[in-house]
Amino acid sequence: MNELLKAITIRFAGMRNYDILVVTVELLLIGLVVWRVMRFLRGTRGARLIKGVALILATVYVVILMLPRDLGWERIQFLYGKFLLLVFVAAVVAFQPELRRALIQIGQARFFRGVRGEAEQVAGALVDSAAYLSRNKIGAVVAVERSVGLGALLKAGTVIDAKLTSGLLNTIFYPGSALHDMGVIVRDGRIAAAGCQFPLAESEDVDASLGSRHRAALGLSQETDAAVIVVSEETGRVSLACEGQLYLGLELEGLRGILLSLLAPRRLWRRRRKTPAAEGEQP
Repeated sequence: MNELLKAITIRFAGMRNYDILVVTVELLLIGLVVWRVMRFLRGTRGARLIKGVALILATVYVVILMLPRDLGWERIQFLYGKFLLLVFVAAVVAFQPELRRALIQIGQARFFRGVRGEAEQVAGALVDSAAYLSRNKIGAVVAVERSVGLGALLKAGTVIDAKLTSGLLNTIFYPGSALHDMGVIVRDGRIAAAGCQFPLAESEDVDASLGSRHRAALGLSQETDAAVIVVSEETGRVSLACEGQLYLGLELEGLRGILLSLLAPRRLWRRRRKTPAAEGEQP
């Protein structure tokens, strides 16, 4: 332990020779890259794999720091550098599906379309599906993940990880399908999972005439910041739960406006006066 503390002290002492501004910028850039990678891999097998690799590398690095430098451990340190190269090559092979998906997204210029373009695609697919489900009186509940992760609920459901389309949503909720009774989670413009059980709101928080889907939508909105769309099986009415509030009987264009405001917050102030909730048209 003394050797480890001594090595760490030497490392920090050596940092005095660096420009603090340059080091800060470098650390911020590295942190941004790591955050972006983990966000991209969130919910995939790659996330668990990269965590395991990072733990192994950190453990080996700490062991190397503890090795006395005056006893000739240069070979071990040399092999560690080669080991890092081997890990990089193995990572390229192991993360081949994720890398391919990332390159496809870059090729589709997703980053250049910005938040607004992605929000419009998500809102369009959700509204088109809500129109079909409402017209045919097919019950549904769809949660759109925002800043608060829904990973625990996702793991309890059936992982799908498919591109969000109205056709796929309609198929999932079609009566008789294995997943039509539970909820769907949408994450980053993709249908992450179906057959998910959402937490139910207390009975006194919901009108007695509303069913379990509305209670589930409101309950999830009370615990997270997700936007939850509900289609009533009895009436075909489309509703939205968000931030602990349940907005009943929304028009499709009103639903689209609210979704765009929630999913593209930078434009919220431009949309605020157009939403039914802001005009007092809905409770």
